[in-house]
Amino acid sequence: MKNIRALFWKEFKNYFSSPVAYIFIIAFLAVTNWLFFKTFFLTNQASLRPFFGLLPWLFLFLAPAITMRSWAEEKKLGTIEMLMTLPVRDYEVVLGKFLSAFAFLALNLALTLPLVLTVALLGDPDPGPIWGGYAGACLLGGTCLSIGLFASGITENQIVAFIIAIVIGFAFLIAGENMMLYSIPSSWGPVFSYLGLGAHFQSIGRGVIDSRDIVYYISMIGFFLFLNQMTIESRK
Repeated sequence: MKNIRALFWKEFKNYFSSPVAYIFIIAFLAVTNWLFFKTFFLTNQASLRPFFGLLPWLFLFLAPAITMRSWAEEKKLGTIEMLMTLPVRDYEVVLGKFLSAFAFLALNLALTLPLVLTVALLGDPDPGPIWGGYAGACLLGGTCLSIGLFASGITENQIVAFIIAIVIGFAFLIAGENMMLYSIPSSWGPVFSYLGLGAHFQSIGRGVIDSRDIVYYISMIGFFLFLNQMTIESRK
C-alpha cells in the first residue's frame, strides 16, 4: 500500500504540474453546465436525469484524454525503463496510475455538485436517482479510465492511445443500445445487453443499486487493469 500511495500522489500531482488539468476541468464544467441548462428550463422538471444522460458520452472522450499520457509519454521519454527498475511491482504501478486518474475524474464530478443544489432550490427532486447517478458515474468513469490506461499501455503515441480508447469505449457503450440489439441475432442479445456500458449505468441512475451492475463494472475495471499489467510485463 505504501508504494501505491506514493505512486498515486506522484501521478496525481503531475496532472496539476501543467495547465492541461485546469483546461480539462474548465472544459468539462463548461460543456456539462451548458448542455444541462440548455434543456433544463425547457423540460420544466427538477431532475438531473439529462445531466447523467450526457455523462457516458462525455466520459467517452474525457477519460481517454486523462489517461492517454499515462504510459505513452513514459515510453516516449524512456522513463518507463527507470520506473520498471524501481522496487515496486507492476500491479502497484498500474493501480497507482489508475487511482490518480480516478481521483482526478472524481474531482471533476464533485465540482458539478452545484447542479444538485440548483435543482434542489428550484424543485423537490428525488435524492435516490441523484446519488445513484453519481455512484454509477464513478463506476462508469472508472471503467472508461481502465480502458484508457490499457490503450495508453500499448502505444507510444498519445493521439493513437486516445483514439484506441475511444473506439473500445464506444464499442462497449453501444453494445447494449436498442439499435445494436435489434441488428444482431436474438440469441446474442443477452450477451450484448450485459456488455453494454450505458445499460448498466441507466439502471443505477434510476436509483436502483443492483449487485449485478456493480459486479459488471468492477469486473470490467479489473479486466482492463489486468490487461494493462500484462502489457507492461511483456515489455520486460
